[in-house]
Amino acid sequence: MKPFDAVIDAPFGKVGICADEQSVREIVYLPDDVESVEPRTPLAREAAAQIRRYFDTPSTRFDLPLSIGGTAFQRRVWQGISSIAPGHVWTYGQLALEIGSVPRAVGQACGSNPLPIVIPCHRVVASGGIGGFAHHPGEGFYRNVKRWLLAHEGVSIA
Repeated sequence: MKPFDAVIDAPFGKVGICADEQSVREIVYLPDDVESVEPRTPLAREAAAQIRRYFDTPSTRFDLPLSIGGTAFQRRVWQGISSIAPGHVWTYGQLALEIGSVPRAVGQACGSNPLPIVIPCHRVVASGGIGGFAHHPGEGFYRNVKRWLLAHEGVSIA
């Protein structure tokens, strides 16, 4: 497993954070059996604090320097995702129309999001249900994380 600069408890397991002195590079959902890691950098500490605030208050807005990476198309999708307010969802098709793309490509970019929660890809769902999550299409840990995040924000999807 990769080294994280922090691993914090979450209602659905753990959250791993990779951050250097300048930016948060990655956020990863982890199962509960992963060992917690106290934040190793000031920015990892701040990211952990903001994520914990989100777990208490789903309307929390994040204010973190991010190292987003990705292709130009992925960044366009992630920017579109970031405009979806807490407690709301868009379908892959709605987001595709918004940015001038197609749903399948949007879904692939959503699954490649390196900064979930902060870039709230859980707010993008399939037209007929919850959809996949983090390139994991079936039932299981990641789908349960997505369900928890949506329910935390007051959204119920089958």
